[in-house]
Amino acid sequence: MIELKKIKLKYLFTDIFKGRTPVYSDEINNYIIFGQRNNSKKGFVFDDAKYANEQFFKFSSNKEFLKKGDIVINSLGGGTCGRVGFFDLENTSIITDGIPYILRTNFNSKYIYYILYTKQTELENLALGATNQLSLKDADLLNFNIEIIDDSDKQSRIVEFLDAKVKIIDDLDNELTREIESLELYKKALIIESVTKGLNKEVKFTETNIPWIREIPNHWKLKRGKYFLKNLKKPIKEDDGVVTCFRDGEVTLRTNRREDGFTISTKEIGYQGIDIGDLVVHGMDGFAGAIGISDSRGKASPVLNVIDTNQNKKYIMYYLRSMAYSDVFVALSTGIRVRSTDLRWNKLIELFYPLPPIDEQDSIVKEIDYYLEKTNKIIVDKQKQIEILQRLKNSLIHECVTGKIEV
Repeated sequence: MIELKKIKLKYLFTDIFKGRTPVYSDEINNYIIFGQRNNSKKGFVFDDAKYANEQFFKFSSNKEFLKKGDIVINSLGGGTCGRVGFFDLENTSIITDGIPYILRTNFNSKYIYYILYTKQTELENLALGATNQLSLKDADLLNFNIEIIDDSDKQSRIVEFLDAKVKIIDDLDNELTREIESLELYKKALIIESVTKGLNKEVKFTETNIPWIREIPNHWKLKRGKYFLKNLKKPIKEDDGVVTCFRDGEVTLRTNRREDGFTISTKEIGYQGIDIGDLVVHGMDGFAGAIGISDSRGKASPVLNVIDTNQNKKYIMYYLRSMAYSDVFVALSTGIRVRSTDLRWNKLIELFYPLPPIDEQDSIVKEIDYYLEKTNKIIVDKQKQIEILQRLKNSLIHECVTGKIEV
């Protein structure tokens, strides 16, 4: 049986620090700012890189640059606090932003990283604050205990073994993730094509003056929303729960999804009733796809547009989603921030909608529903495979670093 040595992190690392708050630069340069947003579940990402001001770089100490072998632990945020990453790059022009902890050790840092990887939940549980505003304190991290195999040769063998096995698991995970992303793109393309071109591609088309719809079948009509949409302002009932319109298009009671992470209103000023089957468009998040048919009775804030129509509601829903997927709402926005892109009632009724005959709308909705259901089942299956891979990865790492598997 391999003996384990218990040790506090403050005795294991030569440096545990956060760096300094950076001065940002609008210009792309060689000095990338690393924040905990870059320490993702999939490893380090720099797709939305931010850059350091040249003057800040000049007055920064060498300590603040990430070095190969550094361990990163996120210090803030619900769902991200306690996340552990390992910096394995040679790049010396990446500077920390003062939020994630940077840990350096003279021990085998990759071995220590693997131990801490299995402790991420425990690290998050140490954090204090509201669910979505957790904060990991210095003293708690410094006094955090881990158990190590105090044999450098065995540590090296464990790292070599895990590096090889984890790479196989991560490659499979990444491939499944790419497949899911492709399926999500297919779903959006299916909706956009169906609600603007119809199902019969042999019909004649006529050009429109709408920039995001070049042409539609010539037997379709173009109408402004004010001629067939109705803004419902229903009274609320005493036992109504709060209904939320989520960015994935689900409109349901908040309790059906989750309670944490929401801003709770102390006064429900302007709240309105929602019934099962109502078409709902989120006035602030509609640009991101928060448009759907309610599956619940409840009440909602006035930021939600609750709509009725003499057209097929699901067809109108899919058309509005197609505009969101194509970034039309963002392009039409007069605000300077994405979050200021609003879809209030006065905007919805002024939009042009391509309207096939009702029976054709029904057929289009039926076709979209059929393929979305099949595609979603495939996505769920792939997500389950990813969950299995993650459980396998966590178990394998834990068994190895604790000596339960002899490498």
